[in-house]
Amino acid sequence: MSRETEAVLQLISQHEDQILTEWQQEAGAASTRITDANRRAMRGEAEDMLRALREALQAGGDPDQFQAAAWGSLRQVLEALSRSRAAQGQSAGDTSVFVLAFKRPVFKLIQQKFSSDGVHQMGIVWVVSALVDRMAQWTVATYQHTREEIIKRQQQDLLELSTPVIKLFEGVLAVPMIGTLDSSRTQIVMETLLEKIVETGSRLAIIDITGVPTVDTLVAQHLLKTVSAIRLMGAECIISGIRPQIAQTIVHLGIDLQGIASKSSLADALELAMAQQGFTVTRNK
Repeated sequence: MSRETEAVLQLISQHEDQILTEWQQEAGAASTRITDANRRAMRGEAEDMLRALREALQAGGDPDQFQAAAWGSLRQVLEALSRSRAAQGQSAGDTSVFVLAFKRPVFKLIQQKFSSDGVHQMGIVWVVSALVDRMAQWTVATYQHTREEIIKRQQQDLLELSTPVIKLFEGVLAVPMIGTLDSSRTQIVMETLLEKIVETGSRLAIIDITGVPTVDTLVAQHLLKTVSAIRLMGAECIISGIRPQIAQTIVHLGIDLQGIASKSSLADALELAMAQQGFTVTRNK
């Protein structure tokens, strides 16, 4: 352990309460939304970080090697802090400002304790500044990764919500599709529909593409794969929503939909499905 690092360890060990109090005040002054609950949470976060920092320094952690095992506990505390704040809707800047606020009380102590040795004082300041900067950078990196995970999960949820499988009546399911049909969405549709076929024992599925803006070769291939998977499960499929423009495009692309029942509207597909299932509809006079 270097002389400067040892001095930092002594400062945070001997003046923990003072550092925590002034750190909280500095972070609170930089925050635009602070409540009593925020203050209590901030105090707990600061205590966890300071404890992990002290343990890392006691274990001989080199501030220049922040990826080393000695700093593992501190990195975990920073990651938990960043994830928690990201889930609360706070920005990466808010979290970074909180971590950087640690500098002020420590610099104040360094100035008081080592004013007689300017060279040593500057060495300690440099160690603290470099270390806290790395801590702040770690929270930003974790925040970005967490936000990416949240966005991916939300996108997955939206995909699932945008492709519901509806049971129309006994033995018949329907999947209304809206928007662009790509590989990931097709996979979700296929998995959800096949699971529903097994769950309900349905023998017929209607895939309605009225809300699909365009049909190209890729979209058609996705549809054919879905139909093939449905047939492997022992069920049949009707594609509805074949508008004149889509019909022309399919013919122009040379896509073979032979053997697959298709209708121009969902109402026509429903009528065909009822006929295939042996249902008849009569109007009361």
